[in-house]
This record gives sequence, C-alpha cells and structure tokens, in this order.
Amino acid sequence: MMLTGYSGVNGIVQFLTVVILFVIVVAITLFATRWMSNYQKGKSIGANIEIIETYRISVNKYVQIIRVGDKYLAIAVGKDEVTFLSEVAQDEIRLPDRNNVPMPDFASILEKIRNKKSNKQ
Repeated sequence: MMLTGYSGVNGIVQFLTVVILFVIVVAITLFATRWMSNYQKGKSIGANIEIIETYRISVNKYVQIIRVGDKYLAIAVGKDEVTFLSEVAQDEIRLPDRNNVPMPDFASILEKIRNKKSNKQ
C-alpha cells in the first residue's frame, strides 16, 4: 500500500536533504565559533590581567591568584561575589613552567583506551 505523495525514492531524497542541511548548519556553526574565538582573542590581549592559579575550596567557591599589572593579588570567587583577600609578594609566587608541560597526544590516549578494551574482551 502506497501513501499519497510519498514513495521510497522520495523518502530517501528527503532524508538525504535533511542530512546535508544538518552538515551545513554544523559547519557554519563551527566556522562562526572559530571566527568569534579569534575575534575575542584579538580584542583582549591579556597583557595586564592574568589568572595565575585557581584552587577550588567548595562547590562554587574558589581562591585565585591573579596578576594585575605588576601586582599579584589573592581573591576569593563565589557564585555572586568576588572578595579581595590580600596582595601577595612577587617573590612568594612560584610560577608554573608552562613551556615544559607536554601536551597529551590524543593518538596515544586513544591507543591506550583501545588496548584496555581489547584486553577486557
């Protein structure tokens, strides 16, 4: 029994059209997000304000050490408030060496997961 206006080929064409439109929308979203992120990076260079370290003390409360200009400050950050704690002397700050921290290799992580899965089977 055939429904009026719809055939097997027509249904497949409609499905492929929806899939193609979905891929186009996802691609546009990806490019717009990347463009916006590059635009925002260019707007805020971050030469004067930098978050040095963040430590969680409860579900939505943090203690942060920030650099503002040449001064280092300790602040408490909550859900709706930011509280100044103290100024921290520059010689008391141990800055992390960000250049020596290796980025994790996605391929090696994926390979470890595959090996674990194959060992379980």
